[in-house]
Amino acid sequence: MGRGSRIALLAGALLATTALPAVAEPAFNRISTFEVVDNLPKDADRSKATVAEIVKATEDGKMLVYTDSPGERIGLVDISDPEAPKAAGVVALGGEPTSTVVGRGKALVGVVTSKTKTQPSGHLSVVDLATKAVTATCDLGGQPDSLALSDDGRFLAIAIENERDEEVNDGNLPQLPGGNLTIFSMGTDGAPDCASKKVVELTGLAAIAPEDPEPEFVDINDRNEAVVTLQENNHIAIIDLATGKVLSDFPAGNVDLKNVDTKSDGVIAPIESIKGVAREPDAVHWLDNDRFVTANEGDWKGGSRGFTVFKRDGTVEYDSAETLEHLAMRLGHYPEKRSKAKGVEPEGVEAATFDGQKLIFIGTERASLIGVYEDMGDGKAPVFLQALAGGAAPEGLLAIPSRGLFVSASEADRREEGGMGSVVTIYQRSGEPAAYPTIASVNGPDGTPIPWGAISGAAADPTVPGRLYAVTDSAYAQARILTIDTTKKPAAIVSAITVMRDGKPAEHLDLEGIAIRPQGGFWLASEGNPERKKAPTQNLLISVDDKGEIRQEIALPEDVARQATRFGFEGVTVTGKGDDELVWLAQQLPWKNDPKNTTKLIAYSPTKQTWGAVRYPLEQSERGWVGLSEITAVGDKGVIVLERDNGVGSKAAVKVLMFVPSFELKPVPLDSANMPVVRKTLVHDLLPDLKATHGYVLEKVESFAVDSKGDAFVITDNDGVDGSSGETMLIRLGEIQHIVN
Repeated sequence: MGRGSRIALLAGALLATTALPAVAEPAFNRISTFEVVDNLPKDADRSKATVAEIVKATEDGKMLVYTDSPGERIGLVDISDPEAPKAAGVVALGGEPTSTVVGRGKALVGVVTSKTKTQPSGHLSVVDLATKAVTATCDLGGQPDSLALSDDGRFLAIAIENERDEEVNDGNLPQLPGGNLTIFSMGTDGAPDCASKKVVELTGLAAIAPEDPEPEFVDINDRNEAVVTLQENNHIAIIDLATGKVLSDFPAGNVDLKNVDTKSDGVIAPIESIKGVAREPDAVHWLDNDRFVTANEGDWKGGSRGFTVFKRDGTVEYDSAETLEHLAMRLGHYPEKRSKAKGVEPEGVEAATFDGQKLIFIGTERASLIGVYEDMGDGKAPVFLQALAGGAAPEGLLAIPSRGLFVSASEADRREEGGMGSVVTIYQRSGEPAAYPTIASVNGPDGTPIPWGAISGAAADPTVPGRLYAVTDSAYAQARILTIDTTKKPAAIVSAITVMRDGKPAEHLDLEGIAIRPQGGFWLASEGNPERKKAPTQNLLISVDDKGEIRQEIALPEDVARQATRFGFEGVTVTGKGDDELVWLAQQLPWKNDPKNTTKLIAYSPTKQTWGAVRYPLEQSERGWVGLSEITAVGDKGVIVLERDNGVGSKAAVKVLMFVPSFELKPVPLDSANMPVVRKTLVHDLLPDLKATHGYVLEKVESFAVDSKGDAFVITDNDGVDGSSGETMLIRLGEIQHIVN
């Protein structure tokens, strides 16, 4: 079979749709990201967790207020200029805030003070935003969760959850005391009348644990009717706030799902079905006075992985079923480790009208993705418009239509593990096309999206402009080779093949690089981890054919391999042809016997079956390590090396492309005492590109390729959505050959 035919097999047909809309203008785009840790007082311990969960805004939309439960405070962010949000301080609350609403210059905050879950307690704090002082408290007699303030300012409704203890009785219900809905009448000054407290009992409504209602979320319509989700009870109630009367209640119901992944086995395989899974809705929002939408996260036995539009009588008008799961798979955001549980876990919901267009926003906690839909009205299915990326685990969603803004608050603080902290992300609606996603997959032969993530290396097709091949790393149990068509926007993953060993998916590979073999097929670089106590692995250079079948696995000489650390092969490329072919591998960080601040470019001769290397001097950073992520040959002129630090967000300092000319690439034996140190030249600083979309700077810039036209591409690695926001950036650098001429 000729090379053209073999590549065609990999490329696959482009007939399958991505099911992403050609987003009609206007669209939302990210304009700024605020790191929550920057709001802490100067004397605060910045190493401790601090997050933004629920977020609200003042009436003019210029000040944000968010809850920070681990910090037992609320935070304020000045967004007078939404492109440059400013820290506006915090207010200590003496307990764990769960939710807030804002009106008339005050923030009303539900605060948990429970010592045990069997003795729940909490209060409502009234915070004057001008003085940043708690001016009053109202006892709640239980543990608050969600708060809602009526548009006319007359009523405050609080879902008192009195949540279960998952460590008691395997987390099963009932676990008394049960929860309720608590209502306060509001004064004209925006403060609640504590004496007006009205408790609406919700016991006896649900078929599931009727004696232990667990209210989760509340929202109020124009009639001052509250809709309340009882999540674990899988039930919904509607209450008249003026009288405290339960107007109606009904089960949230069950959903049948198909083509989903239910096994946390390291492989995204949407081939399973689930029958009768309880919705167990979390957030709820009225669309009008007769319909509302729920985010069906699940918390106990259910979680239907989607969202539902209900009529007020409990009739289901629309259910998204598995479509949110498929959206996450298509965009590289699917959290495979959550497959056995509740998948993407839709948690947040917001709805608002922008320029006459009613929009629905659904936030997925585990996929860290926000879906934007248009509500087409009574009896019609919502229409998907676009997806938004931001921080990890978006919980708080806030629309500010008067300013054309949308805000998300992401509750995950992963700084302790070297990841990103909690952020508040601001998006603006404008006539500009949607910038995200930059990569999306088409449907595979089975009609579901080709799942992907953790892109760790790329190479360009030598003859087809815009065609890239990429590999996925050990975030997944099976290594794959993806074919990407960058002539599309977003770039389209059009096919995927699994790397096979003896006819079975190859195990224990951590692919970090790919190169085109002149004879056909690919060279792959698999990074070893010899330091791992259980099942240590070695660095491998692997030859595969165009179908992904391994033909040869080449290990380093034993004396060299003994010096390796877990920071090994990170990229692979080819220079020369025939007997002069050399396969170059980028070693990420110095090994045990390498001089400080130097690593190696390692060369293998397939003809001679010999190894050699040159030393590579690393850039320096005071904030963390700096190492190599990719190596790419640029014709016969030399190689471009991708060098980066392990910094993320504001801590990122080094993300660069360096050029090493071919006359510097003279490898000597690996045991040479006088290994030459190459000279390098800066080609491109990637930090401006990584900041251009106004998110936080992504850490893992891992792939670089130059196509047959000379156009250069960079791709980031999202770690398979494990410990990251799931965002992947494909950066189009344009023509780059002139830089190295």
